[in-house]
Parts: sequence; structure tokens; C-alpha cells
Amino acid sequence: YSYKTIGTQVWMTENLAYLPSVVGPATESFTEPHYYVYGYDGTNVTAAKGTTNYNKYGVLYNWPAALTACPEGWHLPSDAEWTQLEEYLIANGYNYDGTTTGNKIAKSMANYSGWNTSTVTGAIGNTDYPEYWNKSGFSALPGGYRTANGNFSNIGSHGFWWSSTEHSTDRAWFRSLFCNYITVARDSRGIKDSGVSVRCMRD
Repeated sequence: YSYKTIGTQVWMTENLAYLPSVVGPATESFTEPHYYVYGYDGTNVTAAKGTTNYNKYGVLYNWPAALTACPEGWHLPSDAEWTQLEEYLIANGYNYDGTTTGNKIAKSMANYSGWNTSTVTGAIGNTDYPEYWNKSGFSALPGGYRTANGNFSNIGSHGFWWSSTEHSTDRAWFRSLFCNYITVARDSRGIKDSGVSVRCMRD
């Protein structure tokens, strides 16, 4: 995996693609690890790895799978470690307008291509402020997610990434980027049986 030092942290710059097994979106669990590939409805790992979405966006993990998916020497970042990344980017000029307060870092975290278009000033999907596109090198992609209702949704418009921090019995903290937003969103509504992307951080 490609990786980059951002502040004092070292982050993978691509979504995790570890796929020991695979299931379709109708299969779910809050406690057992499950692995999904967007658009694939089957159990054949080789076939899933042959899809365009696997090779571009990696794997979608439910929260139990995400907790142990990172390779040796790496880990699923905590909510606090995500916050540390955000605060570093904000304070060091990665807001699209060059300010160092407020959360306007989405464009600086997002890959140059692959996002749906937007007319919102400074948003990921807008072609304005091109010098800020992926300025951080984080290279976020809109891999969508496996919904708690058993469907795949939002590829091209949204990217979601788990944290290791539990919020409640059935929910965990996550981060998201949206083609129409200027912010990286922090949310506690991540239902643990959802399938979400993973970025690993070096121990």
C-alpha cells in the first residue's frame, strides 16, 4: 500500500483491499466480520477481486471486520486519531481558501478524479481551487457503502471510513466526504453492520 506522513501520523493513501472472504449486501451482522465489494453479490473471492470496484475502491467492511483488517504494524485509526489529522490539516493551510480555522479540508483530502460534480464553492466535486485538490496526498475516493438495509449506495458521491471508536452497542464513529461538501464529516451514526471503507494508520 502507498502511504504518506501527514503531520506526525503515517496514513495509507489508498483504501484497504484485504479480502479473506466476501458476501453479498443482504448478509449482515453486528458481531461477525463481513467483507463486501461494491456491486458484487456473491461469495467468490477471486471473482470479487476481478471487479473494477474492488480494484479502484478496495473493500467495504462491517465494523467487526474493520477492527482487525489492517496488516501488522498498522491499525484502524481511533476517532481521536482522525480528529488529530483534521486539526493538523486545518491548522497548516489545507482549507481550500487558505484559512487556518474552520473545517474546509475536504478538497485537500480528495483524489483528483472519480467524484461526482458539484457547483458548491470549494467542494470536492467543483473544479475551482484546483491547487487544493488532494493537497494532503490522502487521495480519498468515493467508494460508497453497504447500507444497513442491505443495499449498496452512494458510489461516486460519498466516501466513508470507520474509526475504531465505539459509540454505542450498535454504532461506531466514522468519517465521511461528500462531493458537495467542503468539510470532512465526523459522525456517530455508523451502524456496525454497515459496509464502510478502511484507511489504516501506522502504529
